[in-house]
Amino acid sequence: MEFTDEQLQRYSRHIILPEVGGKGQEKLLKAKVFIVGAGGLGCPVGYYLAAAGVGTLGIIDNDRVEISNLQRQIAHNTTRLGMLKVESAKETFEALNPDVKVIGIAERLSKGVIMDMIKDYDIVVDASDNFPTRYLVNDACVFSKKPLVSGAILKFEGQLTTIIPGEGHCYRCLFEEMPPAGFAPSCRDLGVVGAIAGVVGSLQAIEVIKLILGKGEVLKNRLLIYDALNTTFRRITIPNNKECRVCGENPTITDLQDFETEYCTV
Repeated sequence: MEFTDEQLQRYSRHIILPEVGGKGQEKLLKAKVFIVGAGGLGCPVGYYLAAAGVGTLGIIDNDRVEISNLQRQIAHNTTRLGMLKVESAKETFEALNPDVKVIGIAERLSKGVIMDMIKDYDIVVDASDNFPTRYLVNDACVFSKKPLVSGAILKFEGQLTTIIPGEGHCYRCLFEEMPPAGFAPSCRDLGVVGAIAGVVGSLQAIEVIKLILGKGEVLKNRLLIYDALNTTFRRITIPNNKECRVCGENPTITDLQDFETEYCTV
């Protein structure tokens, strides 16, 4: 493709990189990424992917902007209190880069619709904040063979991993069973430092960009853990679980109709 003069200026710091260049930037502009959640992680993920020129961003979230969100959810602002998060994110990301098309979906995610939602996207990003959503997104990506970049944050810590179905672990290899409802702690219960979302969300965006470009080593079969209080990163190897309920040798979940719950909070 031929870049306009404005695009040559906008993406100049990419184009001069040997790992990106004009061909890589073209890949970014043609890529389609689906983001689950427009909150603490979804905001920096979407911001940096939009800035990078990822051509289509799908974002699902049925929540509205609240003042308590603004400590970490940087795509929103005080003037948008009460606004749907997907509408606020669309306004922010498209204002940043007119090359980017944002498709906002103000719905709850369910096993009945997720496969149809992600089918036209190249990569899925899990930026949700609850376990039912993480497991549902994982299962849908395994069944549809979509790369998944999954992140989570709490207090002063964050973690992320990249799942390539058929080539490594899935989320259920890492955490076999979904915690009972109300058992797992959340940011609402224990708090989170806003900048942690920026660190993990930015790392998720980098994983997506590497997948699009086909460059570098992604976190396949690895979990990266960030401890902000001690300023440490740990990378843990995650072996394939041959008894995994979804991607193992004899899976017991073979269709989303087997998924444990109907609806998720995102």
